[in-house]
Amino acid sequence: MSKRYEVKGCVDYMKLGVTVFLEDYIQKFQGQRIGLVTNMTGVDSSLIPTIDLFYEHSDIHLTALYGPEHGIRGDMKEGEKIESSIDPYTNLPVYSLYGEHRKPSKEMLDPVDVIVFDLQDIGARYYTYIYTMAYVMEACAENGKHFVVLDRPNPISGIATEGNLVEEDLRSFVGLYPIPNRHGMTVGEIAQLYKYEFGIKCELTVIPMEDWHRDMYFDETGLFWVPPSPNSTGIDMSILYPGTCLIEGTNLSEGRGTTKPFEYIGAPFIEGYRLAKAFNERNIPGILARPVSFMPTYQKYKNEICEGVQLHIVDRYQLHSLSAGLTLLEIIAQLHPNEFEFKQDKEKNRYFFDLIAGTRKVRNHILQGTIQDFVDNCRKDLEDFNKRKQAYLLY
Repeated sequence: MSKRYEVKGCVDYMKLGVTVFLEDYIQKFQGQRIGLVTNMTGVDSSLIPTIDLFYEHSDIHLTALYGPEHGIRGDMKEGEKIESSIDPYTNLPVYSLYGEHRKPSKEMLDPVDVIVFDLQDIGARYYTYIYTMAYVMEACAENGKHFVVLDRPNPISGIATEGNLVEEDLRSFVGLYPIPNRHGMTVGEIAQLYKYEFGIKCELTVIPMEDWHRDMYFDETGLFWVPPSPNSTGIDMSILYPGTCLIEGTNLSEGRGTTKPFEYIGAPFIEGYRLAKAFNERNIPGILARPVSFMPTYQKYKNEICEGVQLHIVDRYQLHSLSAGLTLLEIIAQLHPNEFEFKQDKEKNRYFFDLIAGTRKVRNHILQGTIQDFVDNCRKDLEDFNKRKQAYLLY
């Protein structure tokens, strides 16, 4: 039986970091020039944007905005470079952290004394917001700026961890530090990990939430879900993402350009019924597959009919999403050995899949049909990481 849970009916059930900041910390930063790293997810429990709360507050001197991947208003697709601009609502400069610079330059930090970070993460290593945070922390350390995190929930709970640690020669903007695929931390906790374990020695203040508990999934918080990116559609997608994001490194569609990204997986060469049957015969705890046919509106196989599966979560507490995603790839590689491929960057002589996976080992396990061995071998890394992070947990 799956664990029962109730969705809290009141949007004020818990206080986000932004609310606690405005109630308890605002005087500490009065008179200082504030820069805000945020996007459309930076809202309070009544959906008022942090930009508006800061800009309109008499005790906050907001002087600059900084936008991550997808832009300050969330209107850019994944991977699209973004230019710096002027925000039409506040007339403040918006410095892009996903264009010419991923780490802000000295000139980009000149207008501020304090950088405040308010972004919703989705709990998986591949998501770039936690690396935008790392680069901003580095820049703050180098330029004598105070870095403040307004903490937000890990939407897939702060309990479960899954996967391997990123190997040093495969560090990238989808895996910059040795953390697992599903890390089980909030952004505030990760900021402390960055400072005290990974040596980013900036002046750091983390504003914690109130009444968030580690076993909470986002739909148990009473808060409204604001998609952190165009394909971050909700709780099921977020739970599956530590496993199905790896599809991006293959010639399969991960469902971008459909209504169910990272839940729909397929390609024109796949037989959906055959794949669903093979997947369900594995009896993977907490998940079932249903055959689907879909036509992506952009990205891989744009305007082509794909067959594949939709992954349905039966029990989120039993599901190991990385194991499920890797097992799906293992089955597809067995059913379609001549069509299935890993995406390769021939100019750099590497596989994009390896960057996402954080290791070269996974490809061989998929092709050899030994994925469970890989998952089992991750346990020691997970044990070490979970011990290492304990000192930085806030809840």
